[in-house]
Amino acid sequence: MNLLVKARNAKPLSQFSSLGFLRLHSRVTAVDDDDGEEQASTSNLIHPTAIVHPNATLGHGSGAVVGDELPGKTVIGSNNVIGHHAVVGVKCQDLKYKIGDECFLYVGDNNDIREYSSIHRSSKPDDKTVIDDENLIMGSCHIAHDCKIGSKNILANNTLLAGHVVVKDYVHTAGAVVVHQHCHLDSFCFIGGGSVVSQDVPMFMMVSGERTEIRGLNLVGLRRCGFSVTEIKSLRAAYRKIFMPRNAESGSFDDRLMEVEQHEELGQVDVISSLVKSIRDSFKEQRRGISKFRNLNPS
Repeated sequence: MNLLVKARNAKPLSQFSSLGFLRLHSRVTAVDDDDGEEQASTSNLIHPTAIVHPNATLGHGSGAVVGDELPGKTVIGSNNVIGHHAVVGVKCQDLKYKIGDECFLYVGDNNDIREYSSIHRSSKPDDKTVIDDENLIMGSCHIAHDCKIGSKNILANNTLLAGHVVVKDYVHTAGAVVVHQHCHLDSFCFIGGGSVVSQDVPMFMMVSGERTEIRGLNLVGLRRCGFSVTEIKSLRAAYRKIFMPRNAESGSFDDRLMEVEQHEELGQVDVISSLVKSIRDSFKEQRRGISKFRNLNPS
């Protein structure tokens, strides 16, 4: 059941003495979208300083939401925690946005959106900003218009995502990471602290740097996510073939990808197929290519 939350008879902020989350049952009612009947909210936690816009939609057990006077809507799933002074579901900062256009934000379930984070709606009516499930978005992060965030990601403090960035699943950014618009961070990758990401990060990779370079596999993340010893061993072998050619006779980058695809053993491993596909997808039209890498001799 989607709940349309209306803030009624809210007291002035000066009258709230606690800075913690409060249950404002007497001042919040919920409307069942199916029959329009008002029901008392018993589990939505609304911070005293939060502004709940009538067009914000909350699932059962969600935290505070800050909406905006915009066409479109902000939809929040169940059991999300939204921290102090977070701004969720407001107008984007894209100058191409046309006043009066509908814009959308959809947030799934069980996300932890910490203090001072900002998440903006889409920049056009035929797109939307999306955050799936079970993400930890730490303090002062920014997710711009039209971003697509998957599930079980960790965005550390001051991670800044420009418009149209795609973050798949199980991605981990360290603090103060900046991501250029339209970049893709594929699943199980790790971004080192203070990095500036201006091209795609392939699946399973670890990158860092003022202009990110591929530094190796995200081995710690792979082990934590339950990848087997055999899968990790295969990924390391494929990584050496693709990114660490022994000499000029190893062929072009595309030749090395093809060699891995056609390898008698590696070509049969699912994670290797996923890695090669992730790399190839980054070179499709309107994509930005992959982060730079150094041709280091493996010996």
